[in-house]
Amino acid sequence: MLEVRGLRSGYRRSTVLQGVDLDVPEGRVLGLLGRNGVGKTTLISTLMGIVTPSAGTVRLDGVDLAGRRPDVVARAGVALVPQGRRVWAPLTVTEHLDLAARRGRGRGPWDIDRVLDLLPRLGERRRHAAGQLSGGEQQMLAIARALMARPKVMLLDEPSLGLAPKLVKDIFEIIRRINRERGVTVLLVEQNANIALHTADYGYVLELGRIVMDDTCERLLEKDDIREFYLGLKESSVRGTRRWKRKKTWR
Repeated sequence: MLEVRGLRSGYRRSTVLQGVDLDVPEGRVLGLLGRNGVGKTTLISTLMGIVTPSAGTVRLDGVDLAGRRPDVVARAGVALVPQGRRVWAPLTVTEHLDLAARRGRGRGPWDIDRVLDLLPRLGERRRHAAGQLSGGEQQMLAIARALMARPKVMLLDEPSLGLAPKLVKDIFEIIRRINRERGVTVLLVEQNANIALHTADYGYVLELGRIVMDDTCERLLEKDDIREFYLGLKESSVRGTRRWKRKKTWR
């Protein structure tokens, strides 16, 4: 559904993405792994039209959206759940969802009742201002707002950021349900490699603006570089007291 080829992007004179290629198949969850500062948010922002690429294509169902305005990208069927949630503190839950529905792509599988059925905690808080919600509730609201736009593809940027482990588990269960029960295609950008690889179907690893590895998540979980540099599982020496240090090979 979403095909990215040769994408180069950055800020002013700094190029962050160095020619990224990736594919997000319809109805699947794709995980993008990478440490801080490697270009994950730049990639999401470029796909959404917030940052203008200097080269490359971003095709959704064959239509190139590279360099188009965010509202054009949104109307084409791409929704963003941004890092840090970015909800409007004075607006209530219902006002957020009403506004998103008016900016959506017309009739579709998501309306307020269905969204609140998926996220019953928001239903209990629907008259509360976003600024009165907890961090986990605000993340649910950001997801609900994106669903009300009735997207073909949902982009999630670090949904676990700043949340307690129990809330992270709840948020990722919601992401799984959105994909498996409703068929929404998901591109998940996440620093928590363990939960990302157990949620996504296929994964890419981004390092210094380049894709250095991709495979099914099941296979990525078995790779030594992923286990050591993202999951913290290092080989022990014979004595079991020293760690084996080596450079990433990304094979």
